This record gives sequence, structure tokens and C-alpha cells, in this order.
Amino acid sequence: MNTKQPSFRLTGQVALVTASARGIGNACALALAEAGADIILGLKKKDSAGTLVKQIQKLGREVLPVQMDVTQMQEIREGVREGMQHFKRIDILVNNAGIGAPNPAEHVTERDFDETLAVNLKGTYFTSQAVGRVMIKQRRGRIINISSQAGFVALHTESVYCMTKAAISHLTKCLALEWARYNITVNAVAPTFIETPGTRKWLDNKSFRASVQKRIPLGRIGNPMEVAGPVLFLASPAASLITGETLMVDGGWTIQ
Repeated sequence: MNTKQPSFRLTGQVALVTASARGIGNACALALAEAGADIILGLKKKDSAGTLVKQIQKLGREVLPVQMDVTQMQEIREGVREGMQHFKRIDILVNNAGIGAPNPAEHVTERDFDETLAVNLKGTYFTSQAVGRVMIKQRRGRIINISSQAGFVALHTESVYCMTKAAISHLTKCLALEWARYNITVNAVAPTFIETPGTRKWLDNKSFRASVQKRIPLGRIGNPMEVAGPVLFLASPAASLITGETLMVDGGWTIQ
């Protein structure tokens, strides 16, 4: 019988976080570093990390920014290769890159559709594949995908976004099943509306904000660290028997 206490420490591990320049990705990178992991910052623009590099270094961790627009296969491959060349391992992947501007279904263009799928689905899939190959060789890994409550409930003007986030949760199950034999767990977190630079222009609208908060039983919008906490849990040894799951981080939205 294993009587060891659960551990949330990531000492000696290396985590790759995509779209980590701001918002949820930024918070995840900091939370994982605080727990002891060295960090690879996957960035659409390599010089966009701002103060994040210094913040991670102040925590005593190594940090490597890499160019990684997840719509570009070559950048995914090169970013993973660069991370491996520097750290010799990747233990944790957080697939955070995602877009989803509102648009009524009757107005969605082919370009809108293709761009959203390229980031949310293609990017998540092929980043998982590239890092998954590393983890298979290591015989160990933790992958955490950022899904959304929008993958479980319908939202007005978000048909394409909702579709992609539902797909991410199902992809999570598929990869978890395939890679379990390599001691790789694959899980997802599904946030509600979170205060980020990307959501600010909608949440700054008082009527929109009030309508959203009415739908959340806890009565408030989330902050990025409230998503980073569950990500840290799923990346940690404490979650070693959890795989294929999507953890709702939605203040109770989807229990209604």
C-alpha cells in the first residue's frame, strides 16, 4: 500500500506552455515554475514574453522562450527541438493557444472557420503529437489541454469556438487512451469567462459582464491563476491516476 502523501511539487521537471505571453498561459507558466519546474515558453512572437522571463528567473527556475506559432508545423517542430536541445527533456505540456472571436453563425466566413480550427484544433493536435513523441521515449509525461465550458454548453455567436473546445475535450480522451501505456496522462481544464487581455473588451461592457455573472453560481468572473491551479494539480504527482478527464473551472455554470 502506498502511504506517501500527495505531492504538488515539480522539482526537476520541464514544462512547455504554449501562448504563454499573457493571460492563462502566463499564469500557468508562473504556477508551474513556482512548483519547481523549468519552463519553455511557446510564443507566437518570441520576443513577446515581456517581464515573464524575469519573473520565472526570480523564482530560481530556468526559462527558454521559443518561437512557436502553433498554426505553423515547422515552428512546432523547431520549438520542441530547441526545448529538447536545451533541457534534454519535456515532462509537461500545457496546450493553451486558442482563439474565438464572437460571430453569429450566419456571418462566419471560411477564413474565420479555418483560422479558429488552425489554432484551437490543429495546433493542439500537432503540438501534442510533437511533445507526445518525446514523452513516449521518456515513458512518462503530463499533457493538459485548455478546453472551455463552451465545449459543454452552447454560447450565442460562438458556434465555431464551442465546436473546437468540445473537440479538444474528446481529443483529450483519445490521446489519454492511446498513450496510457507509456505512463502519459492527458487531461483538460475547461474555464468559464476569465479576466484576461483577450476577454477585456467584452468584460468591460457592464451589461455583458452582469449577464455572465448571473449565469455563474459563484457570482463572479475568474482570474488566470484560478485556472493555473487546476493545471498545476493535473501536472503534479498528486494527479497520477487521473487521465482522459476534463475538469470544469466554471464557478458552477455547467451544473445548472
